[in-house]
Amino acid sequence: MRLAASFPTGFRALLGAFLGLCITAFGAWPAAGATDEAGKPFIHSLFTDHVVLQRGAPIPIWGWTRPGATVTVKLGGNSAQVIAGADGKWMAKLPPMTAGGPYEVTVSGSGTAEATIHDVLIGDVWLCSGQSNMEMGIKNVNNADQEVAQANYPQIRLFSVPHHISYHPVETVDAHWLVCAPDTVSLAGWGGFSAVGYFFGRDLHRDLNVPIGLIHSSWGGTVAEAWASGEKLTELPDFVEAVKLVRHQDTDDSPETFARRVENWWKESDPGSREGAGWADPALNVADWKTMNLPTYWENAGLPNYDGVVWFRKEFDLPSSLEGKAAILHLGPVDDADTTYVNGHLVGGLNSYLQPRDYKIPAEFLRPGRNVIAVRVLDTGGEGGIYGKAEQMKLELPGDPAAVIPLAGEWKYNASAPLNTLKPFPQPINGNPNVASVLYNGMIAPLEPFALRGAIWYQGESNAGRAAQYKSLLPAMIQDWRTRFGVGQFPFLIVGLANFMAEKSEPTDSTWAELREAQVVTAIRAGNSGVASAIDIGDAKDIHPKNKQEVGRRLSLIARAGTYKEALEFSGPSFVSSAIQGSTIVATFDHADGLNARGAQTLKGFAIAGADKHFVWAEAVIAGKTVTLSSSAVEHPAYIRYDWADNPNGNLYNQAGLPAVPFRTDGP
Repeated sequence: MRLAASFPTGFRALLGAFLGLCITAFGAWPAAGATDEAGKPFIHSLFTDHVVLQRGAPIPIWGWTRPGATVTVKLGGNSAQVIAGADGKWMAKLPPMTAGGPYEVTVSGSGTAEATIHDVLIGDVWLCSGQSNMEMGIKNVNNADQEVAQANYPQIRLFSVPHHISYHPVETVDAHWLVCAPDTVSLAGWGGFSAVGYFFGRDLHRDLNVPIGLIHSSWGGTVAEAWASGEKLTELPDFVEAVKLVRHQDTDDSPETFARRVENWWKESDPGSREGAGWADPALNVADWKTMNLPTYWENAGLPNYDGVVWFRKEFDLPSSLEGKAAILHLGPVDDADTTYVNGHLVGGLNSYLQPRDYKIPAEFLRPGRNVIAVRVLDTGGEGGIYGKAEQMKLELPGDPAAVIPLAGEWKYNASAPLNTLKPFPQPINGNPNVASVLYNGMIAPLEPFALRGAIWYQGESNAGRAAQYKSLLPAMIQDWRTRFGVGQFPFLIVGLANFMAEKSEPTDSTWAELREAQVVTAIRAGNSGVASAIDIGDAKDIHPKNKQEVGRRLSLIARAGTYKEALEFSGPSFVSSAIQGSTIVATFDHADGLNARGAQTLKGFAIAGADKHFVWAEAVIAGKTVTLSSSAVEHPAYIRYDWADNPNGNLYNQAGLPAVPFRTDGP
């Protein structure tokens, strides 16, 4: 899986923790505290100089003082007086205001010091969240030097939430607002402020001519469930146990306990690892297993589009002259993670898809004559298998160059557990951002209930392979955020996964395509949402494409049309319906003014299939707002797919220059 090393996914990063034999991914994660500071500020740190407060909605301002104290808040001729609760927290709500400023906010209380917040603007505030493609800073984009030099927008304000893991919701955040300028937009983080967030906010500011506040809260390589609250996740069966573990963090979470949880997961999830299965046992009868010539990616050798667990077994004969000698087993690299046994004994395991496997075998594990190697491989996306060079696969005895047993060639294999059937992998809690609710607790909860206009979200790569689950998870998270921020059904705008990885010559299944579909389903289920397609602005070799300007622009088009009610096109062609007409299928599209095959005479990206769901490339002809599809290989077409691949090459656009949204008609 070429994707795996780009970010820590739960399966890839954590298998090695169980084995204790690998370099674990979470060792490289940034350090983060697990609890908030003991002291609470008089005014919450969201309210610093240069803050943007949301126009057109009640404005909450809060902080902490002694219980029972009276606190008065004044802003632009409006004021509110409140009494601090038993925990010392106070919250004032000022009436809605129109865009403008600068103002001052003054806060005073009985027995407390007065405080003044300067250079306060009233405008629109957007929360920018997700994983690495949201976190990627402006200094990493195309034309970065020019973009940074031109980032001089005094009425755009920036607030960056530090990485913070917490096992319970915290109330404060160590950050402050900055005026957008070349020196501030390039500060800190991974190349400065979020590029997607900045370009989105810049385009809105240019169009609306109102102040824009951008709150950036993201963490590369993180799963969506880390950003959802524990309360909401307990409504989803898949995450009940994960939330319990977080809530009971004070209980035993030692490496030994975690190892037992992982071992139990394997026994429950993988048929080959269950009690009594014995797939590593040399006595197991594998006559009904299939054969694969290794090394190779299994997608090229009988398991197309397969992610999950596969067991491999190989027999070799050890000459009696080598009895009593230790050996080294070489397998070459394995994609992603392996657990390797010799004659039923665990000899090693690693979770790096690039690193060759070289495992020491004690002499007592070997015997003259027949020996059996068993390798359990877990792949979480993209290509998988034992894929190196033939000369890397061998058994050798140190100090005896002639005593080498080649292992390349025929191996028995059995695909035991597809990824989409597996429950979430156990997660070690300490220092791990990929644990249910911990980023909500540390990086979203401390912002609530700051008044927002909406949110933009660029995440999904780390949930690829779990699209069915994502269709429930992400809508639940959106609903939860909306409830907790208290500003109604605010718009939630999603970036569809960009095209990535190698192109395929034939139609194929794709976990990335399924995740894109889940993002579209989420937008429909959540309401007041939209998906900005990035299907044509990715990079086959880089999971972090550099054209973030266009991502921000497409997000802003959705906001301008939906949130701000401008009459403009905001989406590429979107599939509406299909009709079978003899040996053809006619697909009808919305957002379809000026349908065209961009850059070519031939329309690409469409595939059709009959009732057998065997897809082939289709001949496609545009007529008005429809596309007619046919193939000489499909006499009775029944299903359509468009751009259904990790890295598709479709070229259907509308006159606004926006790409068609990938879709399929054969889905669940």
